[in-house]
Amino acid sequence: MPVPSRHRNWLPPSALVLCLLLFTLPALAAPPLATVKDLDLQRYLGTWHQIALIPNWFQRVCVDDTTARYALREDGNIEVVNRCRKKDGSQAEAIGVARRNAHFNSPAILEVRFAPAWLSAIPFVWGDYWVIALADDYRAALVGAPNRKYLWILAREPELDEAEYQRLVAIAKQQGFDVSTLQRE
Repeated sequence: MPVPSRHRNWLPPSALVLCLLLFTLPALAAPPLATVKDLDLQRYLGTWHQIALIPNWFQRVCVDDTTARYALREDGNIEVVNRCRKKDGSQAEAIGVARRNAHFNSPAILEVRFAPAWLSAIPFVWGDYWVIALADDYRAALVGAPNRKYLWILAREPELDEAEYQRLVAIAKQQGFDVSTLQRE
């Protein structure tokens, strides 16, 4: 008996369950990204040097000497100034703002925007900036995103001792990042 036309486009329940599993399993595969418990923002502010990163499209013009400077703004948010040296020797600079992510009760879970301020109401202009690990003396940090696509190892000085570097790499690996793609600056 032919199916009435109003039901032809419906998925059988088993197909619907299969589709739901296919879309939710990748999200369930990686455990939630753990961050530092107590980030002292005043100690975190200042200049950081990029030691290593998982390459990303928005830093493609940078070849080395990458730094990030964080400063508290009057509105309580953080001014972000990223600088790097380009292949031709000139400097590239991006100025943005970071803020606590309102969906989490953690000072280590931030979001950052480099788009113009008038676009700040659009959620996708904000990128994840999660502080995953931090040296006790705030001389090194591991920062990433919960989707594991972005990762940075930062230090207060342009060089980081090998033991601390390897400690941060091990944490990143344990957290589910593909450290085989990590590139040292």
